[in-house]
Amino acid sequence: MQTVAILGARGRLGRVVARAFLAQGWRVIAVTRDGTKPPGLGGAQSRTADAMDRQALIDACAGADVIFNGLNPLYTRWKQECLIQAGNVIAAASASGSLHLFAGNVYNYGPVIPHLVDETTPMAGGTVKGDIRNAMEQHFQDAAAGWRGKGVKTIILRAGDFYGGDGTGSWFDQAIAAKAGKGVFTWPGGTGQAAMQRDHAWAYLPDLARAFVALAGKGSDESGFKTYTFAGHTLSGAAMKAHMENALGRRLRPVGIPWWLIRAGGLVAPMWRELAEISYLWFRPHRLSGVRLEAAIGPLVQTAPDRAVAEALADLGHLDQGRAAA
Repeated sequence: MQTVAILGARGRLGRVVARAFLAQGWRVIAVTRDGTKPPGLGGAQSRTADAMDRQALIDACAGADVIFNGLNPLYTRWKQECLIQAGNVIAAASASGSLHLFAGNVYNYGPVIPHLVDETTPMAGGTVKGDIRNAMEQHFQDAAAGWRGKGVKTIILRAGDFYGGDGTGSWFDQAIAAKAGKGVFTWPGGTGQAAMQRDHAWAYLPDLARAFVALAGKGSDESGFKTYTFAGHTLSGAAMKAHMENALGRRLRPVGIPWWLIRAGGLVAPMWRELAEISYLWFRPHRLSGVRLEAAIGPLVQTAPDRAVAEALADLGHLDQGRAAA
């Protein structure tokens, strides 16, 4: 039986990925700061480690064939923690001889992100978070260069905005669907006709988790470093609103986000400043290609967007609220 260590097991993505590995018969080590087993991971083993503590992380990942890296500090801590954690994860993977799976995002491309993104798209950075992500991935690539010796094999799967699964922390649950029970649909890109038609890349977490399991089973190629983009669902504001209305059985009133206020508030509220930095993603239409991923692991079982949105709303408890108010 193969073993995977899940870093960030208490986080939303980590929990969903851990369950996907358990469902496929893997032995799962759930690594958390306090060693408490996250909800829904009854079949997993718990280990304690702070990702900022290199030796603790090495010890927690001992015996793992694969390390899934779902670590994601608060935006306000990225400068202080991301690169240190990246180095510590590589050290842990090197010590245990593990394949390193990393959950990538689209920040790397920066404000010039094109409409169609694939594995060949230049990663221009240009924002604090984009530059940090590029530096992390360069570190992973450098570490993989000598994988036949003491290097570390890494596979990066890059996806759009998350939705689905239990827990909160994404644009979908904290903004778009936050007031769905009250009949309100919030779209960060604006509510005008053109704004509501812009493509936006989404990743339904149960689907993304299955892709990570498939990649873990495939392993790395001879390069030791591979990146893939996850197509997921490309949904405009209009499409997302329609799916939500169908699931809730009622019409929703669209509202936007006052970005001028978020930017102004960012002068005193660090988290608002961090959110404002990535606001361009709501004004630059973009979608991700899944061609290379499918060629590597075969056709993915993808949840239809209408069902995925309905399940995501159900996970948040909005369906009963919405229908009761209809």
